[in-house]
Amino acid sequence: MDREGDAPRSVLFACALNAVRSPMAAAILQHLIGGRIHVASAGVRAGMLDPYAVAVMDEIGIDMSEHEPAPLKDIESETFDLIVTLSPEAHHHGVELTRIMPADIEYWPTPDATVMLESGDREQILIAYRAVRDSLFQRVKTRFLPPGGGPSI
Repeated sequence: MDREGDAPRSVLFACALNAVRSPMAAAILQHLIGGRIHVASAGVRAGMLDPYAVAVMDEIGIDMSEHEPAPLKDIESETFDLIVTLSPEAHHHGVELTRIMPADIEYWPTPDATVMLESGDREQILIAYRAVRDSLFQRVKTRFLPPGGGPSI
């Protein structure tokens, strides 16, 4: 169906809890392309919206505060052209979804910034979350926009 660089009509971003990585990626893509592509996000399990993720997205003018984490099982009835998985666990589940949904799948290994919650102070945590945000921003921009298109962080 889609090859790297082609524009799908619908994209699902998936991670472990749908609390940081996948909602960030979905919000970034939605911000960059508006309503031209249906964008959703889900997790293997539904977590709680992460306030650090909301804060670092707000820093670049993207409001994620209304995001409600959802598990993959809640979106199985939807169809997507492309599933982008951001964690190993989500990739395994994404591959399983492609058995019932004719979707392409891409794996974008993305660090889990929440590991900093156990040992970092507030600034160290924000630095880790910003690194994930910035990495996702560049990856989304490269994958979904024409070369040289779109804003920078």
